[in-house]
Amino acid sequence: MKNLLINLFLLSTWQLVAQFERIEEPKRLGGSVNTLAEENFPIFLKSDGALYFTRTFDENAKYGLYDQNIWVSEKEGELTYSSGESVKKINNKFNNCIVGFSSDESKIYLLNAYAGKKDLKKGICYSVKKGNNWSKPKEIKIPELDIEGQFYGFHINKEESLIIISYVGPNSEGEEDLYYSELVDEKWTNPKTMGASINSSGFEISPFLSKDSDTLFFASNGFGGEGDADVFYSLRSGGKWDDWSEPINLGNKINSPKFDAYFTMSDRFFYWSSNRDAERSDIYYSTFLNTPPLTASAEGTDVTVYQGNDGEIDLTPKGGIGPYTYLWSNGSEEQDPKMLFKGVYTCVVTDSYAQIAEVTVNINEPGPPVVIVEQKKFEGTIIYFDLNSSYHNAENLKALEDFVRKIKLEPGLKFQVVSHCDRRETDQYNIWLSKRRMEKTIDYLVSKGISKKNITGDYRGEREPDVQCSNCSEDQFSKNRRTVISIVK
Repeated sequence: MKNLLINLFLLSTWQLVAQFERIEEPKRLGGSVNTLAEENFPIFLKSDGALYFTRTFDENAKYGLYDQNIWVSEKEGELTYSSGESVKKINNKFNNCIVGFSSDESKIYLLNAYAGKKDLKKGICYSVKKGNNWSKPKEIKIPELDIEGQFYGFHINKEESLIIISYVGPNSEGEEDLYYSELVDEKWTNPKTMGASINSSGFEISPFLSKDSDTLFFASNGFGGEGDADVFYSLRSGGKWDDWSEPINLGNKINSPKFDAYFTMSDRFFYWSSNRDAERSDIYYSTFLNTPPLTASAEGTDVTVYQGNDGEIDLTPKGGIGPYTYLWSNGSEEQDPKMLFKGVYTCVVTDSYAQIAEVTVNINEPGPPVVIVEQKKFEGTIIYFDLNSSYHNAENLKALEDFVRKIKLEPGLKFQVVSHCDRRETDQYNIWLSKRRMEKTIDYLVSKGISKKNITGDYRGEREPDVQCSNCSEDQFSKNRRTVISIVK
């Protein structure tokens, strides 16, 4: 079970890497939301598509160039937003920033900049929506949270049961590290580090959890990459919040040689802030490219000799995103297995996006050889049946009696009984009828004292007619309703 979990974890990591390798070229968010000022912390409302963000270095800000305020921008079209307006109810002269919404969007989480003191205690608070306004923010008390530095941030999960904190905390690995606090019995726990695999000697900021809380996105300058700060992701390895995979860079489409951070996802798009094309950060977006559906086809080459193993299969995947993996029903993981016996082979093809296609191939072989060691001077006999009948009529009974009388003069013979039908009725019915004719003929021979172990039988329905005809006469049909008894040694 442990190996299975490791394999599933590695598969999830690979799939996420593959996805972020296939994204559209990043673009600035459309409309007039991006300005000469700096736009960060994008958060979208599901209810009306509104975009909340922070704007800094705005020459028109009430409290000066360094006044960081919360803005809201209306959606004007897909990926197009207005320049927005300041949310005055929750803005003041301190640094204001939204760090999350409740799942029903009735509650907003903010940096706690509302204590009314010049040297305010840094932390997180929340405000409840009242009509078109927000209530007075209320502090969330996290025991032993003591933020001394100027740089800090928060993220709260959708269940509102976990807060991730970016700050210089107890035993930090470097600059800002990521910590977490859980809501237990209606109280928040002391901050705990998210682990050495996440935190580096540099800074880790702007945490964001995926919808299922199994993937953590954050920005860091401590793991190398493209530039000043890059966006990374890490997968939760188990059930704990301090057990994460080694961070993986989201790649050079999202990350630039300059500052990239504040990653978030909404619907099928993801957004982040970057100053790649300007002095100050703007909001950018991208999305995953459509993945072509995966199909597969396969052709088999039959075995050349009875009970041989030289069958082969040629499988061709179509669509999907490689590399592909193959798992055949016989355990083979080759794309084109060889040295195959007769049988039915099924393959599950999987691409790097975990799309699955299934193919089935039949490998056949020739029938067993019929070896006639010695043909006796007396060749055998042929009897003919009435239409749709498997019973011996007077004519073929006489032929059988004559046949048995002659073969008793030559003991030790072996016999082959092969029955046929004319082509009237269905193939399925004719197979059944020819089998009945064969069985009744063998039973007759056995009743006359011939050992059953000396008799082999076969039935071939309407195949192998004695008379080939398109508009057969009744006489021609009757010649095809036959059972041939051959003598072999």
